[in-house]
Amino acid sequence: MNSAVPVIELSNVTREFQVGSQVVKALDGISLTIQHGEMVAIIGPSGSGKSTLMNTLGCLDTPSSGSFFLNGQNVSDLSDNQLAETRSRQLGFVFQSYNLLTRETALSNVELPLKYSGGHTGKNRRTAARTALERVGLSHRFNHKPVQLSGGEQQRVGIARALVKNPDLILADEPTGNLDSKSSAEVIEMLRSLNEVDGKTIVVVTHDPEVAEATKRIIAFRDGRIVEDRAVDSVKTEAAEDEQVASE
Repeated sequence: MNSAVPVIELSNVTREFQVGSQVVKALDGISLTIQHGEMVAIIGPSGSGKSTLMNTLGCLDTPSSGSFFLNGQNVSDLSDNQLAETRSRQLGFVFQSYNLLTRETALSNVELPLKYSGGHTGKNRRTAARTALERVGLSHRFNHKPVQLSGGEQQRVGIARALVKNPDLILADEPTGNLDSKSSAEVIEMLRSLNEVDGKTIVVVTHDPEVAEATKRIIAFRDGRIVEDRAVDSVKTEAAEDEQVASE
């Protein structure tokens, strides 16, 4: 991995969908660069294009036109098999609904990406899964199933699963959408720690302005276009955190 090359580079990307007799532009000429080590929030109302952007960044969809480079590789024209391989090697996903297997333990859930990608012994998978769960503070929950975990703990299992293959980019889609305010704050703090301490590049799609303000950069979408791209005021963010601690 060459850290001088952006993790993400979009140039004039459009994504069009045929809806009846009309063509809808979900993305309308998007140009965007995200460097290694950034933590970015993507915000916007429903229908703004942010989910389409997340699918594009996650190699789940391809642009109708324009170019998309992931770690310097042009992925715009990759085949479905090549896109699947890219997702497996370079990306980690965190979902709003956790997407955990209910009959499996936390440890087994975190092992899953390594099982699917192959090339790992059972012992190596288990060691990597333990390390990832320890990183998110769940060393005491290895053998618990999702029903035995709180929502915040389930989401931290989801984060550990995203971490287990040491991806270049973590994509978090509404990661606090199903959580109460306390669990939401804990999950966001965990993502911030992964960014600031471990240097992980993280993109968060969110409706929650407080979650967005906890990142380092906010990109706002409307009608398939970027309408704002700004750095987060770290002084303001730290003051808000101090106020929250004082109130608890």
